[in-house]
Order: sequence, then structure tokens, then C-alpha cells
Amino acid sequence: MKNQRFALLFAGLMAGIACNLAAAQELTLVKDASKIEFVGSKPDGKHEGGFKKFEASAIADMETPGRSSLNIQIDTMSLWSDDDKLTNHLKSPDFFDVRKYPSITFESTEIIPGEEGKATIKGTMQMLGKSVEVEVPIEATVTEELIELDAKFEIDRTKWGMTYGQGKINNTVKISAQLTFKR
Repeated sequence: MKNQRFALLFAGLMAGIACNLAAAQELTLVKDASKIEFVGSKPDGKHEGGFKKFEASAIADMETPGRSSLNIQIDTMSLWSDDDKLTNHLKSPDFFDVRKYPSITFESTEIIPGEEGKATIKGTMQMLGKSVEVEVPIEATVTEELIELDAKFEIDRTKWGMTYGQGKINNTVKISAQLTFKR
């Protein structure tokens, strides 16, 4: 009788775990359909740039979206801009200091569902050795095969100690990220 109760308890526990696993799906980044870009500006113009290499891992819980997660790791050496001379300067200690800080990371801490197809991802962005809490508004498109996230937001570069050119270069940097994941 004890073995039978244990077997029923174990079967119930495993069924509960299986239901939780079915609700949460590990997603795979589709690299050629994804991009992370930025626009830095100054009073007399702007420059576009981004990162060619990055990894992202995500778990989507369709039943309880707040349990979903997103982690991104950006290779700072892959930085590019619309001007070769500027690209080299952005890689220097004045800005991203890519030799000392070869990566930027983002780790979600909370996902807050909004109206249909929208959410806010709260998380920690680590750059230049400093961790700063950020909120990222996203729009999501979900199909049977893919989940596409589109984010447009701004950061204040000085929160990470990136202060070169203050007064000549705007502190606010526009970020856009389009991440496509295979389900």
C-alpha cells in the first residue's frame, strides 16, 4: 500500500513538472533575423551604430508571461558605426573600452505584460563594469514558429560612467533591438 501511494504521489509530481515544462519553452535566437543598434547624437548631427555579434537566450511562458526571461550577451569588439574613425574611437577607453570590457550583458529580472502584444522587460544591464537597472518596452509578435521582440528605448550613457564629450555629445543614446526566436 505504501509503494502504491508513493507511486501515485510520484506520478502526480511528475505530471505537475511536465505541465510546468510544457508551459515554459526555451527559445533559440535566429541570428540573421536579429539586430541590436544605437544612435548617438550631438547638437550638430548623429551617428548610427550597433553590434554584429551577440547571443540571447530566452524562456517564454505563454500561460504566465511574467515567468518568462531574457538574457543577452553582446560582444563589444563587434561594434560598428557609420564612420570607421568613429568606430575606432567608440572602441577606445573614452567610450566602450572593448579591451577591458569585452561584453555587455542584459539579464531580465521581471517581465510585465501590457496590452496585447506589448510588455515591459525590467532588468540589469552591465556595461563598463557597472550594473544599472533598466526598463525596456517591447512589442512582441508570436506565431506558431517564431517569437519576434521589437524594442525601442533610450539609456543615459553616463550611468555607466561613459562621460567623454559631455556638453558636446548628448548623454541620451537611442537603442533599438529586434530579436527573433524560434519556438
